[in-house]
Amino acid sequence: MNVFNYITIVSMLIMVLLILVQTRGATLGAGIGGAGEVNTTRRGTDKTIFQLTIISAIIFSVSLILGVLVK
Repeated sequence: MNVFNYITIVSMLIMVLLILVQTRGATLGAGIGGAGEVNTTRRGTDKTIFQLTIISAIIFSVSLILGVLVK
């Protein structure tokens, strides 16, 4: 295994944990479109968790692509 495989696994685990921690709009009605909050702004820790999720998704994607290209 090369280093990109380890980075992919770790970033995947971090991303899954961050997604599970997010609580805003996590109801079934929100997924279908029945949420009453249309325009919401993220603040505080919710915004930080959201940004960390995006960063971990980017790291996951880049390490996956680099791992395939290096092989």
